[in-house]
Amino acid sequence: SLEFVDIAGLVRGASKGEGLGNQFLANIREVDAIIHVLRCFEDGDVTHVEGSVDPVRDAETVETELMLADLESLEKRGIALAKRARGGDKEAMAQMALIEPLKAALEAGRPARFAVPKGEEEAASRLQLMTTKPVLYVCNVEEASAATGNAHSAHVQAMAAAQGAKAVIVSAAIEAEISQM
Repeated sequence: SLEFVDIAGLVRGASKGEGLGNQFLANIREVDAIIHVLRCFEDGDVTHVEGSVDPVRDAETVETELMLADLESLEKRGIALAKRARGGDKEAMAQMALIEPLKAALEAGRPARFAVPKGEEEAASRLQLMTTKPVLYVCNVEEASAATGNAHSAHVQAMAAAQGAKAVIVSAAIEAEISQM
């Protein structure tokens, strides 16, 4: 079975507690994968928090907030591990060796999933970092673009391809009509 958890979009500053950031970030830590549902349609009747439609910017905003929260988590964890490692704790030393490349990636503005060492995937998953989770981008387009997508969805697909992720196109308006039948 598959369970979806709908978490409202994060706003800039969520990693610092803006909006309901901390609550949402806690919910995201518990999921196995992240699906970004991105607005890829223009409609003057539907306002956007940033004032314009740019799904790549929206995905990057969420990803940045997740990376900042992950970096803070690793920094806190690193302090305790450093103390244990100085005492000769081999497990702490191993965890520090795993954390170092992840932290370096986050500091460079890259999600931790790109820095997980081969064979360390399970150990990395135990860190509960949000940016190690697999990602799927869902482009919500207007009804006329449901079959082929549009310029916005093309940008999302290019971003996904560059990340080794997948993107799909849907029209929530059509899906809503179908569900009412």
